[in-house]
Amino acid sequence: MAKAFQLTVSVRDTHGKRRNRRMRESGFVPAVLYGHKQDTVSLSIKADEIDAAIRHGNRFVALAGGLNEKAFIKSCQWDTWGTTVLHVDFTRASEHEKIQVTLPVELHGEAPGVKEGGVVKLLLHELRLECEAADVPEKIAVNINHLEFNQVLTVSDIKLPTGSKSLVDVTLAVVSCVAQTEAPDEEGGEAGENEPEVIGRKKEDAEEGE
Repeated sequence: MAKAFQLTVSVRDTHGKRRNRRMRESGFVPAVLYGHKQDTVSLSIKADEIDAAIRHGNRFVALAGGLNEKAFIKSCQWDTWGTTVLHVDFTRASEHEKIQVTLPVELHGEAPGVKEGGVVKLLLHELRLECEAADVPEKIAVNINHLEFNQVLTVSDIKLPTGSKSLVDVTLAVVSCVAQTEAPDEEGGEAGENEPEVIGRKKEDAEEGE
């Protein structure tokens, strides 16, 4: 079980875009904590600490300072470029509490089927599962080192975190290695039909408006 990443927080009673902008300029990030049928609390966090937590894939955290609670990083709002955290939503959670999350799927390795002329296609980009708050991974890594030509891996073939379970149909296809389809001619098919997908970080450019 992962150890909770400690974040130093302060309780704030000021709100508004202008005050939040000044807070960020001072090296802090606005946040809120909610859940367990308790009051929602407005917080501020050191920007370098939340950056470190996210960089190391820690979503289960221990809040200390203005209050002392265990929490889960529910979501982050990013700037337009996806480089700076603008706002964080925390939900109260204990180590063994079961929570539901949607995680990105990432392929690892090289499929042998490619040498036979196949093309690897990621068919399921996200996977929703239930697991303990302290064991939520940053992503679902799918090993394709044994993916042969004309083979398909389904959710049931994927190794999930210990103690977790899939919340989607386990027969859903995740990744395949199939023959490459011919590119359409200039007058037929849609442009860009066979262009590789670019999977990037989700960004939000709207500023948090508390």
